[in-house]
Amino acid sequence: MPRGETISVTMAPETLRAVRESVEAGEYESVDAALDEAVRALQRQRREKTDHLESIRARIQRSLDDPRPDLTIEEVEADMEVLFAQARAARRA
Repeated sequence: MPRGETISVTMAPETLRAVRESVEAGEYESVDAALDEAVRALQRQRREKTDHLESIRARIQRSLDDPRPDLTIEEVEADMEVLFAQARAARRA
């Protein structure tokens, strides 16, 4: 593995204690390894959030592009009542 750059990081005492405890417990080889994993987790979380938002945007766009006519408020309420009744029935089963 290529040698990384040395930096100085200031952490809250409880955060540093948690990192050191993880290292002492054998979860990580070093503080560096623990911080590397934390950064990778943050990057993964950001990617997942971005993917989720893109999925929501795509669903919204599909809805906007849907050629079917809009539902009336009465149709929406009737559909919702059916869904609520199904949920109540499923909860009782």
